[in-house]
Amino acid sequence: QINFVACQLFALLAAFWFRIYLGPSHASSAVRHAFATLFGIYFAVFCFGWYSIHLFVLVMMNYGIMNMASIPNIHRYSFIVAMGYLTLCHISRMYIFHYGILTTDFSGPLMIITQKITTLACQLHDGIGRQAEELTAEQNRLAVKTRPSLLEYLSYLLNFMSIIAGPCSNYKDYIAFIEGRHVHMKLLEVNWKQKGYDRLPDPSPTGAVMYKLCITLVSLILFLTLTKNFPMAYIIDNEFLDKTPFLSRLGYLYVVTQAAKPKYYFAWMLADAVNNAAGYGFSGVDEKGTFRWDLLSNLNIWNIETATSFKMYIENWNIQTAAWLKCVCYDRAPWYPTALTFILSALWHGIYPGYYFTFLTGILITLAARAIRNNCRHYFLSSVPLKIVYDVVTWVVTQLAVCYTVAPFVMLAVEPTIKFYK
Repeated sequence: QINFVACQLFALLAAFWFRIYLGPSHASSAVRHAFATLFGIYFAVFCFGWYSIHLFVLVMMNYGIMNMASIPNIHRYSFIVAMGYLTLCHISRMYIFHYGILTTDFSGPLMIITQKITTLACQLHDGIGRQAEELTAEQNRLAVKTRPSLLEYLSYLLNFMSIIAGPCSNYKDYIAFIEGRHVHMKLLEVNWKQKGYDRLPDPSPTGAVMYKLCITLVSLILFLTLTKNFPMAYIIDNEFLDKTPFLSRLGYLYVVTQAAKPKYYFAWMLADAVNNAAGYGFSGVDEKGTFRWDLLSNLNIWNIETATSFKMYIENWNIQTAAWLKCVCYDRAPWYPTALTFILSALWHGIYPGYYFTFLTGILITLAARAIRNNCRHYFLSSVPLKIVYDVVTWVVTQLAVCYTVAPFVMLAVEPTIKFYK
Protein backbone atom coordinates (compact mmCIF):
# COMPACT_ATOMS: atom_id res chain seq x y z
CA GLN A 1 0.00 0.00 0.00
CA ILE A 2 2.88 2.35 0.76
CA ASN A 3 4.45 1.59 -2.62
CA PHE A 4 1.09 2.21 -4.30
CA VAL A 5 0.60 5.64 -2.70
CA ALA A 6 4.27 6.57 -3.26
CA CYS A 7 4.05 5.63 -6.95
CA GLN A 8 0.86 7.60 -7.47
CA LEU A 9 2.21 10.69 -5.71
CA PHE A 10 5.44 10.50 -7.72
CA ALA A 11 3.34 9.97 -10.87
CA LEU A 12 1.46 13.15 -9.98
CA LEU A 13 4.70 15.14 -9.84
CA ALA A 14 5.95 13.47 -13.02
CA ALA A 15 2.65 14.33 -14.73
CA PHE A 16 3.05 18.05 -13.98
CA TRP A 17 6.63 17.89 -15.29
CA PHE A 18 5.49 15.94 -18.35
CA ARG A 19 2.88 18.58 -19.23
CA ILE A 20 5.20 21.56 -18.70
CA TYR A 21 8.52 20.30 -20.09
CA LEU A 22 7.48 17.52 -22.46
CA GLY A 23 4.35 19.12 -23.84
CA PRO A 24 3.55 18.70 -27.54
CA SER A 25 5.20 22.06 -28.29
CA HIS A 26 8.45 21.00 -26.57
CA ALA A 27 8.85 17.33 -27.53
CA SER A 28 7.95 15.01 -30.37
CA SER A 29 5.27 12.35 -30.06
CA ALA A 30 7.95 9.63 -30.03
CA VAL A 31 9.71 11.23 -27.05
CA ARG A 32 6.42 11.62 -25.17
CA HIS A 33 5.50 7.99 -25.89
CA ALA A 34 8.93 6.74 -24.79
CA PHE A 35 8.96 8.76 -21.55
CA ALA A 36 5.44 7.69 -20.59
CA THR A 37 6.27 4.04 -21.31
CA LEU A 38 9.62 3.87 -19.50
CA PHE A 39 8.28 5.59 -16.41
CA GLY A 40 5.25 3.28 -16.44
CA ILE A 41 7.45 0.19 -16.58
CA TYR A 42 9.59 1.55 -13.73
CA PHE A 43 6.52 2.21 -11.57
CA ALA A 44 5.19 -1.30 -12.23
CA VAL A 45 8.48 -2.95 -11.25
CA PHE A 46 8.88 -0.71 -8.19
CA CYS A 47 5.35 -1.34 -6.96
CA PHE A 48 4.90 -5.04 -7.76
CA GLY A 49 8.43 -6.47 -8.10
CA TRP A 50 8.72 -9.66 -10.10
CA TYR A 51 4.92 -9.98 -10.27
CA SER A 52 5.03 -7.17 -12.85
CA ILE A 53 6.32 -9.74 -15.37
CA HIS A 54 2.68 -10.81 -15.78
CA LEU A 55 1.82 -7.38 -17.17
CA PHE A 56 4.60 -7.48 -19.73
CA VAL A 57 3.88 -11.07 -20.79
CA LEU A 58 0.22 -10.29 -21.46
CA VAL A 59 1.08 -7.09 -23.31
CA MET A 60 3.55 -8.80 -25.65
CA MET A 61 1.32 -11.84 -26.22
CA ASN A 62 -1.46 -9.61 -27.42
CA TYR A 63 0.87 -7.49 -29.54
CA GLY A 64 1.60 -10.70 -31.44
CA ILE A 65 -2.12 -11.40 -31.80
CA MET A 66 -2.81 -7.85 -32.96
CA ASN A 67 -0.24 -8.15 -35.75
CA MET A 68 -0.81 -11.76 -36.81
CA ALA A 69 -4.52 -12.40 -36.31
CA SER A 70 -7.01 -11.74 -39.08
CA ILE A 71 -9.04 -8.58 -38.60
CA PRO A 72 -12.43 -10.41 -38.46
CA ASN A 73 -11.15 -12.41 -35.47
CA ILE A 74 -8.73 -10.00 -33.81
CA HIS A 75 -11.19 -8.92 -31.11
CA ARG A 76 -12.17 -12.52 -30.32
CA TYR A 77 -8.59 -13.81 -30.00
CA SER A 78 -7.50 -10.79 -27.96
CA PHE A 79 -10.48 -11.16 -25.64
CA ILE A 80 -9.94 -14.89 -25.09
CA VAL A 81 -6.20 -14.55 -24.42
CA ALA A 82 -6.44 -11.44 -22.22
CA MET A 83 -9.40 -12.66 -20.14
CA GLY A 84 -7.95 -16.17 -19.98
CA TYR A 85 -4.59 -14.94 -18.70
CA LEU A 86 -6.28 -12.61 -16.22
CA THR A 87 -8.46 -15.47 -14.93
CA LEU A 88 -5.44 -17.75 -14.48
CA CYS A 89 -3.74 -14.99 -12.50
CA HIS A 90 -6.88 -14.54 -10.39
CA ILE A 91 -6.88 -18.29 -9.66
CA SER A 92 -3.19 -18.31 -8.68
CA ARG A 93 -3.73 -15.17 -6.59
CA MET A 94 -6.58 -16.83 -4.70
CA TYR A 95 -4.45 -19.95 -4.19
CA ILE A 96 -1.54 -17.88 -2.85
CA PHE A 97 -3.46 -15.41 -0.70
CA HIS A 98 -6.62 -17.48 -0.07
CA TYR A 99 -9.27 -14.92 0.90
CA GLY A 100 -6.78 -12.23 1.83
CA ILE A 101 -7.11 -9.15 -0.36
CA LEU A 102 -3.97 -7.19 -1.11
CA THR A 103 -5.30 -3.87 -2.35
CA THR A 104 -2.10 -3.26 -4.30
CA ASP A 105 -1.36 -6.70 -5.75
CA PHE A 106 -0.52 -7.06 -9.44
CA SER A 107 -4.03 -8.14 -10.48
CA GLY A 108 -5.24 -4.51 -10.35
CA PRO A 109 -2.97 -3.25 -13.16
CA LEU A 110 -3.54 -6.52 -15.03
CA MET A 111 -7.29 -5.84 -14.96
CA ILE A 112 -6.74 -2.37 -16.42
CA ILE A 113 -4.41 -3.70 -19.13
CA THR A 114 -6.99 -6.36 -20.01
CA GLN A 115 -9.55 -3.61 -20.49
CA LYS A 116 -7.21 -1.64 -22.74
CA ILE A 117 -6.17 -4.66 -24.82
CA THR A 118 -9.76 -5.73 -25.50
CA THR A 119 -10.91 -2.15 -26.10
CA LEU A 120 -8.18 -1.57 -28.69
CA ALA A 121 -8.90 -4.91 -30.37
CA CYS A 122 -12.61 -4.15 -30.67
CA GLN A 123 -11.98 -0.63 -31.96
CA LEU A 124 -9.42 -1.95 -34.45
CA HIS A 125 -11.95 -4.53 -35.62
CA ASP A 126 -14.53 -1.74 -36.03
CA GLY A 127 -12.13 0.48 -37.95
CA ILE A 128 -10.73 -2.09 -40.40
CA GLY A 129 -13.07 -5.07 -40.37
CA ARG A 130 -16.52 -3.44 -40.48
CA GLN A 131 -18.34 -0.96 -42.68
CA ALA A 132 -19.15 2.48 -41.28
CA GLU A 133 -22.90 1.89 -41.68
CA GLU A 134 -22.66 -1.16 -39.42
CA LEU A 135 -21.33 0.92 -36.52
CA THR A 136 -23.07 3.07 -33.97
CA ALA A 137 -22.09 6.75 -33.84
CA GLU A 138 -19.87 6.07 -30.81
CA GLN A 139 -18.20 3.04 -32.41
CA ASN A 140 -17.59 5.05 -35.58
CA ARG A 141 -16.01 7.91 -33.63
CA LEU A 142 -13.64 5.60 -31.74
CA ALA A 143 -12.82 3.17 -34.56
CA VAL A 144 -9.08 2.68 -35.15
CA LYS A 145 -8.17 2.59 -38.85
CA THR A 146 -4.54 1.37 -38.66
CA ARG A 147 -2.64 -1.02 -36.41
CA PRO A 148 -0.53 0.90 -33.89
CA SER A 149 3.25 0.79 -33.89
CA LEU A 150 5.03 -1.04 -31.05
CA LEU A 151 5.87 2.25 -29.29
CA GLU A 152 2.29 3.55 -29.54
CA TYR A 153 0.96 0.20 -28.32
CA LEU A 154 3.30 0.03 -25.32
CA SER A 155 2.67 3.66 -24.43
CA TYR A 156 -1.11 3.18 -24.49
CA LEU A 157 -0.97 0.09 -22.26
CA LEU A 158 1.94 0.88 -19.92
CA ASN A 159 2.06 4.67 -19.56
CA PHE A 160 2.90 5.92 -16.06
CA MET A 161 -0.35 7.87 -15.73
CA SER A 162 -2.60 4.82 -15.69
CA ILE A 163 -0.54 1.68 -15.16
CA ILE A 164 -1.04 1.56 -11.38
CA ALA A 165 -4.72 2.41 -10.98
CA GLY A 166 -6.09 3.18 -14.44
CA PRO A 167 -8.44 4.27 -15.70
CA CYS A 168 -8.94 2.64 -19.08
CA SER A 169 -9.22 5.15 -21.92
CA ASN A 170 -9.91 4.93 -25.63
CA TYR A 171 -6.90 4.49 -27.89
CA LYS A 172 -7.76 7.39 -30.21
CA ASP A 173 -8.19 9.76 -27.25
CA TYR A 174 -4.81 8.74 -25.84
CA ILE A 175 -2.98 9.15 -29.17
CA ALA A 176 -4.62 12.55 -29.67
CA PHE A 177 -3.36 13.55 -26.20
CA ILE A 178 0.22 12.45 -26.94
CA GLU A 179 0.19 14.23 -30.30
CA GLY A 180 -1.21 17.43 -28.80
CA ARG A 181 -4.63 17.28 -30.51
CA HIS A 182 -6.64 16.18 -27.47
CA VAL A 183 -7.74 19.57 -26.09
CA HIS A 184 -7.84 21.26 -29.51
CA MET A 185 -10.34 18.70 -30.85
CA LYS A 186 -12.73 19.31 -27.97
CA LEU A 187 -12.44 23.09 -28.21
CA LEU A 188 -13.33 23.05 -31.90
CA GLU A 189 -16.78 21.76 -30.96
CA VAL A 190 -17.60 25.24 -29.61
CA ASN A 191 -18.05 28.43 -31.67
CA TRP A 192 -15.65 30.68 -29.77
CA LYS A 193 -16.15 33.70 -32.02
CA GLN A 194 -19.76 33.91 -30.86
CA LYS A 195 -18.45 33.95 -27.30
CA GLY A 196 -16.17 36.90 -28.04
CA TYR A 197 -12.87 35.01 -28.35
CA ASP A 198 -10.41 35.87 -31.13
CA ARG A 199 -8.65 32.55 -30.76
CA LEU A 200 -9.07 29.23 -29.00
CA PRO A 201 -8.62 29.44 -25.21
CA ASP A 202 -5.95 27.43 -23.40
CA PRO A 203 -7.69 25.56 -20.56
CA SER A 204 -5.52 24.62 -17.58
CA PRO A 205 -6.13 21.43 -15.58
CA THR A 206 -4.68 22.89 -12.36
CA GLY A 207 -8.06 23.78 -10.85
CA ALA A 208 -9.50 20.35 -11.61
CA VAL A 209 -6.40 18.64 -10.20
CA MET A 210 -6.55 20.63 -6.95
CA TYR A 211 -10.27 19.88 -6.55
CA LYS A 212 -9.72 16.15 -7.08
CA LEU A 213 -6.76 16.11 -4.69
CA CYS A 214 -8.98 17.68 -2.01
CA ILE A 215 -11.53 14.88 -2.49
CA THR A 216 -8.65 12.39 -2.39
CA LEU A 217 -7.47 13.77 0.95
CA VAL A 218 -10.97 13.69 2.45
CA SER A 219 -11.42 10.11 1.18
CA LEU A 220 -8.13 9.09 2.79
CA ILE A 221 -9.19 10.57 6.15
CA LEU A 222 -12.56 8.81 5.93
CA PHE A 223 -10.85 5.54 5.03
CA LEU A 224 -8.52 5.75 8.03
CA THR A 225 -11.45 6.46 10.37
CA LEU A 226 -14.77 5.10 9.10
CA THR A 227 -13.53 2.02 7.28
CA LYS A 228 -11.52 0.79 10.26
CA ASN A 229 -14.35 1.42 12.74
CA PHE A 230 -17.23 -0.01 10.71
CA PRO A 231 -16.12 -3.35 9.24
CA MET A 232 -18.51 -5.24 6.98
CA ALA A 233 -17.87 -8.41 9.02
CA TYR A 234 -19.78 -6.98 11.99
CA ILE A 235 -23.14 -7.34 10.22
CA ILE A 236 -22.82 -11.16 10.42
CA ASP A 237 -21.59 -11.21 14.02
CA ASN A 238 -23.77 -13.61 16.02
CA GLU A 239 -24.31 -11.21 18.91
CA PHE A 240 -25.22 -8.40 16.50
CA LEU A 241 -27.72 -10.62 14.68
CA ASP A 242 -29.30 -11.90 17.90
CA LYS A 243 -29.73 -8.57 19.67
CA THR A 244 -30.29 -6.02 16.90
CA PRO A 245 -33.76 -5.32 15.45
CA PHE A 246 -34.19 -5.85 11.71
CA LEU A 247 -34.52 -2.16 10.79
CA SER A 248 -31.42 -1.33 12.81
CA ARG A 249 -29.54 -4.04 10.94
CA LEU A 250 -30.56 -2.43 7.65
CA GLY A 251 -29.39 0.95 8.94
CA TYR A 252 -26.04 -0.47 9.97
CA LEU A 253 -25.73 -2.21 6.61
CA TYR A 254 -26.03 1.20 4.95
CA VAL A 255 -23.37 2.64 7.27
CA VAL A 256 -20.82 -0.13 6.66
CA THR A 257 -21.41 0.03 2.91
CA GLN A 258 -20.74 3.78 3.02
CA ALA A 259 -17.60 3.10 5.06
CA ALA A 260 -16.32 0.72 2.38
CA LYS A 261 -16.41 3.38 -0.37
CA PRO A 262 -13.63 5.85 0.59
CA LYS A 263 -10.79 3.57 -0.52
CA TYR A 264 -12.30 3.46 -4.03
CA TYR A 265 -12.89 7.21 -4.01
CA PHE A 266 -9.28 7.72 -2.95
CA ALA A 267 -7.72 5.50 -5.62
CA TRP A 268 -9.92 6.65 -8.51
CA MET A 269 -9.79 10.37 -7.73
CA LEU A 270 -6.01 10.28 -7.36
CA ALA A 271 -5.65 8.39 -10.66
CA ASP A 272 -7.91 10.94 -12.36
CA ALA A 273 -5.84 13.81 -10.93
CA VAL A 274 -2.62 12.23 -12.24
CA ASN A 275 -3.98 12.06 -15.78
CA ASN A 276 -5.34 15.62 -15.59
CA ALA A 277 -2.00 16.90 -14.29
CA ALA A 278 -0.37 15.52 -17.44
CA GLY A 279 -2.94 17.39 -19.54
CA TYR A 280 -5.09 14.35 -20.32
CA GLY A 281 -8.81 14.13 -19.58
CA PHE A 282 -10.25 17.32 -21.07
CA SER A 283 -13.84 16.60 -22.09
CA GLY A 284 -14.98 19.95 -23.46
CA VAL A 285 -17.07 22.90 -22.30
CA ASP A 286 -20.40 22.64 -20.48
CA GLU A 287 -23.47 24.82 -21.06
CA LYS A 288 -22.18 27.36 -18.52
CA GLY A 289 -18.89 27.75 -20.41
CA THR A 290 -16.89 25.88 -17.77
CA PHE A 291 -13.95 23.76 -18.90
CA ARG A 292 -14.52 20.14 -17.94
CA TRP A 293 -11.78 17.62 -17.08
CA ASP A 294 -13.87 14.50 -16.52
CA LEU A 295 -13.21 12.46 -19.68
CA LEU A 296 -11.45 9.81 -17.57
CA SER A 297 -13.36 10.24 -14.31
CA ASN A 298 -14.37 6.94 -12.75
CA LEU A 299 -17.14 8.21 -10.50
CA ASN A 300 -19.61 10.99 -9.87
CA ILE A 301 -19.96 11.04 -6.09
CA TRP A 302 -23.02 13.31 -5.97
CA ASN A 303 -24.96 11.14 -8.44
CA ILE A 304 -23.94 7.99 -6.56
CA GLU A 305 -25.09 9.23 -3.17
CA THR A 306 -28.35 10.70 -4.51
CA ALA A 307 -29.19 7.93 -6.98
CA THR A 308 -32.90 7.13 -7.18
CA SER A 309 -32.47 4.10 -9.43
CA PHE A 310 -30.11 1.16 -9.62
CA LYS A 311 -29.25 2.15 -13.20
CA MET A 312 -28.28 5.68 -12.13
CA TYR A 313 -26.09 4.27 -9.36
CA ILE A 314 -24.10 1.84 -11.50
CA GLU A 315 -23.75 4.39 -14.33
CA ASN A 316 -21.89 6.72 -11.97
CA TRP A 317 -19.76 4.08 -10.21
CA ASN A 318 -16.58 2.86 -11.93
CA ILE A 319 -17.65 4.74 -15.06
CA GLN A 320 -14.72 3.73 -17.28
CA THR A 321 -15.24 0.04 -16.51
CA ALA A 322 -18.92 0.43 -17.39
CA ALA A 323 -17.85 2.03 -20.69
CA TRP A 324 -15.48 -0.90 -21.32
CA LEU A 325 -18.23 -3.44 -20.61
CA LYS A 326 -20.53 -1.63 -23.01
CA CYS A 327 -17.84 -1.53 -25.71
CA VAL A 328 -16.68 -5.14 -25.59
CA CYS A 329 -19.82 -6.94 -24.39
CA TYR A 330 -23.17 -5.12 -24.20
CA ASP A 331 -23.02 -3.62 -27.71
CA ARG A 332 -21.73 -6.88 -29.25
CA ALA A 333 -23.63 -9.57 -27.33
CA PRO A 334 -25.86 -11.63 -29.66
CA TRP A 335 -28.36 -12.31 -26.87
CA TYR A 336 -29.10 -11.41 -23.23
CA PRO A 337 -26.71 -8.42 -23.20
CA THR A 338 -27.56 -7.38 -19.62
CA ALA A 339 -26.90 -10.85 -18.17
CA LEU A 340 -23.72 -11.40 -20.19
CA THR A 341 -22.38 -7.98 -19.19
CA PHE A 342 -22.85 -8.68 -15.48
CA ILE A 343 -21.25 -12.12 -15.84
CA LEU A 344 -18.25 -10.64 -17.66
CA SER A 345 -17.93 -8.02 -14.91
CA ALA A 346 -17.82 -10.77 -12.28
CA LEU A 347 -15.23 -12.77 -14.26
CA TRP A 348 -13.09 -9.66 -14.76
CA HIS A 349 -13.10 -8.91 -11.02
CA GLY A 350 -11.92 -12.40 -10.10
CA ILE A 351 -13.06 -15.84 -9.00
CA TYR A 352 -14.11 -15.18 -5.42
CA PRO A 353 -17.69 -16.46 -4.94
CA GLY A 354 -18.79 -13.14 -3.49
CA TYR A 355 -18.26 -11.44 -6.85
CA TYR A 356 -20.70 -13.84 -8.51
CA PHE A 357 -23.29 -13.41 -5.76
CA THR A 358 -23.05 -9.66 -6.32
CA PHE A 359 -23.20 -9.56 -10.11
CA LEU A 360 -25.81 -12.30 -10.52
CA THR A 361 -27.96 -10.47 -7.97
CA GLY A 362 -27.26 -7.29 -9.96
CA ILE A 363 -28.94 -8.85 -13.01
CA LEU A 364 -32.16 -9.44 -11.09
CA ILE A 365 -32.07 -6.04 -9.39
CA THR A 366 -31.53 -4.29 -12.73
CA LEU A 367 -34.42 -6.09 -14.44
CA ALA A 368 -36.72 -5.54 -11.45
CA ALA A 369 -35.83 -1.86 -11.17
CA ARG A 370 -36.40 -1.39 -14.89
CA ALA A 371 -39.82 -3.04 -14.68
CA ILE A 372 -40.90 -0.99 -11.64
CA ARG A 373 -39.75 2.27 -13.22
CA ASN A 374 -41.47 1.57 -16.55
CA ASN A 375 -44.75 0.56 -14.90
CA CYS A 376 -44.99 2.90 -11.91
CA ARG A 377 -43.01 6.08 -12.37
CA HIS A 378 -45.49 7.86 -14.66
CA TYR A 379 -48.13 7.76 -11.91
CA PHE A 380 -45.98 10.05 -9.75
CA LEU A 381 -45.16 12.75 -12.30
CA SER A 382 -48.49 14.57 -12.16
CA SER A 383 -47.57 16.79 -9.19
CA VAL A 384 -44.47 18.01 -7.36
CA PRO A 385 -45.38 16.44 -3.96
CA LEU A 386 -45.94 13.03 -5.59
CA LYS A 387 -42.63 13.29 -7.43
CA ILE A 388 -40.84 14.14 -4.18
CA VAL A 389 -42.40 11.13 -2.47
CA TYR A 390 -41.37 8.94 -5.40
CA ASP A 391 -37.80 10.25 -5.30
CA VAL A 392 -37.46 9.74 -1.54
CA VAL A 393 -38.85 6.19 -1.64
CA THR A 394 -36.77 5.18 -4.65
CA TRP A 395 -33.64 6.69 -3.08
CA VAL A 396 -34.11 4.58 0.06
CA VAL A 397 -34.91 1.45 -1.93
CA THR A 398 -31.98 2.01 -4.32
CA GLN A 399 -29.46 2.53 -1.52
CA LEU A 400 -30.64 -0.59 0.35
CA ALA A 401 -30.69 -2.62 -2.88
CA VAL A 402 -27.10 -1.57 -3.55
CA CYS A 403 -26.08 -2.47 0.01
CA TYR A 404 -27.74 -5.88 -0.30
CA THR A 405 -26.10 -6.46 -3.69
CA VAL A 406 -22.53 -5.41 -2.87
CA ALA A 407 -22.15 -6.93 0.61
CA PRO A 408 -20.98 -10.30 -0.83
CA PHE A 409 -18.45 -8.39 -2.97
CA VAL A 410 -16.76 -7.28 0.24
CA MET A 411 -17.19 -10.57 2.13
CA LEU A 412 -15.90 -12.69 -0.79
CA ALA A 413 -16.64 -16.14 0.66
CA VAL A 414 -19.80 -18.27 0.46
CA GLU A 415 -20.41 -18.90 4.17
CA PRO A 416 -20.55 -15.26 5.36
CA THR A 417 -22.63 -14.36 2.29
CA ILE A 418 -25.28 -17.00 3.02
CA LYS A 419 -25.28 -15.95 6.69
CA PHE A 420 -25.80 -12.35 5.60
CA TYR A 421 -28.67 -13.28 3.27
CA LYS A 422 -30.38 -15.25 6.04
